Amino acid sequence: LKPGTPLGEVEGLLGEIDLLLVMTVEPGFGGQSFMAQALVKVHSARAWRAKHGGAFLIQVDGGIGADTAKQSRAAGADVFVAGHAIYRQPDPRLALAALRSAVA
Repeated sequence: LKPGTPLGEVEGLLGEIDLLLVMTVEPGFGGQSFMAQALVKVHSARAWRAKHGGAFLIQVDGGIGADTAKQSRAAGADVFVAGHAIYRQPDPRLALAALRSAVA
């Protein structure tokens, strides 16, 4: 779901999917800032999944680093796509460890 697409647009499909991707930036290029308003959609998807017995994972993509991953986990995200937060760091292994620690 792009930032401007409401969860309601796909609600009829939620019982049929394995993974819901919530974009936390506008898709198209890396390095954008995390859009915190996307967390409302993550939280709503988690609530729908709990209420209706959905089995899908919730994935977030865009502007994901240790802080935003932690916020996303709290909202209900299960899977995190991180690019710049790892690959643009002097030590990608340390950056990945920090990210994993933030969502543990």
